[in-house]
Amino acid sequence: MTIHTHGHATDSRWTQLLDDAIAGVGVQCYYQPIVDLDQRVVVGYEALARFSHPDAGGVSPDVWFARARERGIQADLEAVVLSIALARRPDLPQDCFLAVNVEPDSLRNPKVRDVFNTQSDLTGLVLEITEHSSWEWVDLEPSVNAVRAKGALIAVDDAGAGYSGLQQILELRPSILKLDRAIVQGVATDEAKVALVEMIGLFASRVDAWVVAEGIETLADAKRLADMRVPLAQGFLFAVPAPDFTDIDANVAAQLAAFADQSGDTMHRLLETAPTIRMDESVEQAWSHVDSQWVVVVDREQRPHGLVNPAAAIAGELIATLTVNVNARPAEVAQRISTSRQEPGAPILVTDDQGKFVGIVTVRRLIGKLSTLVS
Repeated sequence: MTIHTHGHATDSRWTQLLDDAIAGVGVQCYYQPIVDLDQRVVVGYEALARFSHPDAGGVSPDVWFARARERGIQADLEAVVLSIALARRPDLPQDCFLAVNVEPDSLRNPKVRDVFNTQSDLTGLVLEITEHSSWEWVDLEPSVNAVRAKGALIAVDDAGAGYSGLQQILELRPSILKLDRAIVQGVATDEAKVALVEMIGLFASRVDAWVVAEGIETLADAKRLADMRVPLAQGFLFAVPAPDFTDIDANVAAQLAAFADQSGDTMHRLLETAPTIRMDESVEQAWSHVDSQWVVVVDREQRPHGLVNPAAAIAGELIATLTVNVNARPAEVAQRISTSRQEPGAPILVTDDQGKFVGIVTVRRLIGKLSTLVS
């Protein structure tokens, strides 16, 4: 009998599958690198459970833990996974930590506590407190203090989502805050997400915690987070989870290194992409093939001549806006804006040394950059 990916199966069959897993059948851990964004090196790995029972091909780990939770044996399953992960600690690359996931309720369970008690020293281990249910600090405090006393660090998983309220974070006093992937994905072009990341980053700095951005899948998001000085990152962009401790994608590391080498005091690091249309194309049709507030109008040599938005497209008008060189300094550009006839809300057009369009910079992002330079 094969269980489909949505996890449909009889209760009796799931009971047998979980009994097998708790006995160690078909359970293993894969490891995904956690990367220092500034240095582009691996500084840790997160252990992720994988189940390969022949009767449950394709069923995600979340389904397994959900079924175990329904039967009141999630801690038993977590204890097995934790034992497998901790057994690999001697194989960790030098100067790397190992992060493992544990539910608050499970951390108080004797079987899970026994796993940690078999380790004389938990230095270099990070416990990511995952949250599928609420918890009270008075119940969790003894267990947290016990693992901390042996050298473990505490992380809050999916900060900004679920039950990760500020009160619980204040009580836990974590050493690491892992940003929820829903906040991270698309941060390159979403100023609301940027503001939220900055807020959590400021909070983390005040409580002496590190921030990890997980779920990064695009280079654009990685660059934006690096520019925001988010220290640690994790995601498929760098490496997929693997049974061994792997390095990050060399090409991605090289591109991030090139980005870091660009002057931090120029428009280079503020660039965002924007759709373009040719001057000989119909402005009224600009939104027939793009989904953007602004479209840049360029000539045959890719030199920008202005912008259109939906209102301008209907009116058949071209909006003039400030155009600057990619090597211009933010302070200089801000001064030019103050004396130019910049359309309110319109982005700045950026060109290379040949005058070709390379991207846009929003006024909000320019102001944000200026504030960091002043501070």
